[in-house]
Amino acid sequence: MKILLVYPEYPDTFWSFKYALKFISKKAAYPPLGLITVASMLPPYWETKLVDMNIEKLKMEDILWADYVFLSAMSTQIQSALHVIDRCKALLTPVVAGGPLFTADPEKFDRVDHLVLNEAEITLPPFLKDLENGHAKHVYSTNEFANVEQSPAPDYSLVKLNQYSSKCIQFSRGCPFNCEFCDITALLGHKCRIKTSDQIIFEIQNLYDLGWRGEIFFVDDNFIGNKKILKEAMLPALQLWMKEHKYPFHFTTEASINLSDDPELMQLMIDAGFLSVFVGIETPEEVSLEECNKVQNKNRDLISSVKTIQTAGMEVLGGFIIGFDSDTPGIFRQQIDFIQKSGIISAMIGLLNAPTKSQLYKRLNAEGRILEKWSGDNTSNAMNFVPKMDKKLLDKGYQEVIRGVYGGKAFYERVKSFLIDFNPGMKNKNKVSLRKIMAFIRSIFIIGIFDSNRKYYWRLFFWSIFNRRDLFPMAITYAIYGYHYRKSYAKIF
Repeated sequence: MKILLVYPEYPDTFWSFKYALKFISKKAAYPPLGLITVASMLPPYWETKLVDMNIEKLKMEDILWADYVFLSAMSTQIQSALHVIDRCKALLTPVVAGGPLFTADPEKFDRVDHLVLNEAEITLPPFLKDLENGHAKHVYSTNEFANVEQSPAPDYSLVKLNQYSSKCIQFSRGCPFNCEFCDITALLGHKCRIKTSDQIIFEIQNLYDLGWRGEIFFVDDNFIGNKKILKEAMLPALQLWMKEHKYPFHFTTEASINLSDDPELMQLMIDAGFLSVFVGIETPEEVSLEECNKVQNKNRDLISSVKTIQTAGMEVLGGFIIGFDSDTPGIFRQQIDFIQKSGIISAMIGLLNAPTKSQLYKRLNAEGRILEKWSGDNTSNAMNFVPKMDKKLLDKGYQEVIRGVYGGKAFYERVKSFLIDFNPGMKNKNKVSLRKIMAFIRSIFIIGIFDSNRKYYWRLFFWSIFNRRDLFPMAITYAIYGYHYRKSYAKIF
């Protein structure tokens, strides 16, 4: 059996890093972890080939070569996924689809030959058995959750490693919280199911043996969902491996804000090589946090919590949402002020949307407020429901927030205020490499000469040389990030 694994193209969004990747001659940020994990579950005597459309084109001969096309995607990849399905149907190559996009909205994909939904550890084996016996069904689904200790290591041999800026692995699935706008608990459950330390060490050793050096992203929705295991087993094992191998990697992940309450855990993460963490801040408004059931963010000084993580030595990336029912026109200035004061360089700011499997969708649907299915891009001005605030006012305010956070002066001031006191826990992030030198040279020409915000670039350039020379590479990196973010929000600027 010949299996073509296809990962659809991402649109130009905040997290695509499309414009930043050009500075380091990379085509995509991360390889398709789900697909290469599925590849490890296929019979070893089957032939497999991977086409990630974010780094290469899907050719007609690839589709014709395959007996089946295996397709996986996130919600934001829906348009590309539909195009792939059309091409496969036109060439009479059957499609097998799974992953978050198809699990969340299977009714959209009647034209897919076989939908293997939920977690592949459970639904893929019966499909493969039926396929080999010649009577595969249209839909395979389950209400159970997989034991991730039995999940195989992803097959990174299929990946063109040099085309990506980072690699990714997964330690846990699930989240103990239940934010109304999030569909993670519906898809992956409340209980944090975790891999063993041996599994994680095996996976990073595999990447090391393949020659990778640099960033690895732990894709967990909440990395600290099981603090006890992290502290007692996984992080100590990871720290030991990193020390023995002279720290070839640095890590980033996602975690809830209560990470700031645990100095021991933060130090263990830093010692193991973590240098940044994405945190869902959402809103500085307590009433809106109550509305969306963001209990972990309530009754705390959120800026102080962010600063605590930064002071420990990790950069904080943040997620912010506008459009809660309780939001007033004052929220726009509140969001700008919060982001500027917190020193969060990378702030993903989106209008509220309701994923199909979320509690928010159920509530709004019962209220008759759902307009259409979600596109998956929470940084566009689209909403799939009728907001309480006038939509024109909401759109105008959203644009004000983007300009107030990513306008040249505001962005570079935020970078400077962050760098003044920041001391990264992992020092080797700033090691010089040819890739960084080339990115630096390109930044001089692209941002320092041709960009409309060049004067702010040069101010940061010389300020960092004279005041924080040790963080000069970080300053240039953030200038490149700012360039990408402004390009991503180009319709607003």
